[in-house]
Amino acid sequence: MAETIHEVAHTATTATSTLMHEAGEAAHQSGIHVALAAERLGTFLGIPITNTLIMSWIVMAILITLAFLATRRPQLVPSRLQLALEEIITAVHTFMRETLDNDKVARRYLPLLCTLFLFIATANLIEFTPGIGSITFWNGHESVPLLRSMNTDLNVTLSLAIIVVIVIEIAGIVALGFWRYAGKFINFSSPINFVVGLIELVSEVSRLVSFSFRLFGNIFAGEVLLAVVTFFIPYILPSGLMAFELFVGVVQGAVFALLTLFFIKLAITEAHAEEAH
Repeated sequence: MAETIHEVAHTATTATSTLMHEAGEAAHQSGIHVALAAERLGTFLGIPITNTLIMSWIVMAILITLAFLATRRPQLVPSRLQLALEEIITAVHTFMRETLDNDKVARRYLPLLCTLFLFIATANLIEFTPGIGSITFWNGHESVPLLRSMNTDLNVTLSLAIIVVIVIEIAGIVALGFWRYAGKFINFSSPINFVVGLIELVSEVSRLVSFSFRLFGNIFAGEVLLAVVTFFIPYILPSGLMAFELFVGVVQGAVFALLTLFFIKLAITEAHAEEAH
């Protein structure tokens, strides 16, 4: 009798543990999925393919297609679309020329700034397209989202930051010359100038962090906030937050491009000041 009771108790305990485990798994699957790193879909020639990488290819394809359609038939008497695009480009160029005080430099960096804004803003605008984040893919180990907003991947934002910082440094070297530009960071003329130069050097390096984490933090935090709100208050509040996040996404693209412009201005300012003398 004692052995029978023990077996029944053991069976009940095992069944309870199994049910609790299954309930926990179900709650986990139906709960909020937040992944800091991009999910890997597979590899190609040893290179990991992530859902944010696929998303970046889609954004590039969209921009290339739109650029082709907008410029394939330019006319002397422009259509409304061509006229609107020309007015936008002219306004951006005018703003850059007035900021940099140099038309040649403005024309040189105009494509970069426009590309940065369009690339970041387009990715943020299509973030809530049906299918992004909801269509899953079995990578052999688990089911992961096939597509994910690329700006929620720190690798993407850090890559953009590295490109921008390299361009800024090259802009300074081209405008001032290598030794004069290096003199902004390494100056032995006085102890104060030496300390100021070290502070400038730290400021240059910190741009990698500020550029990448500002964009990543804003977009990733918005995605998590929407996931939480959608889980607890579906159908009502998320629509308003989505509209706000679309606005924030465009603003983040503009901020990234504007900061790039202003840092280029700082990198070449000394050369313009000396030319004035």
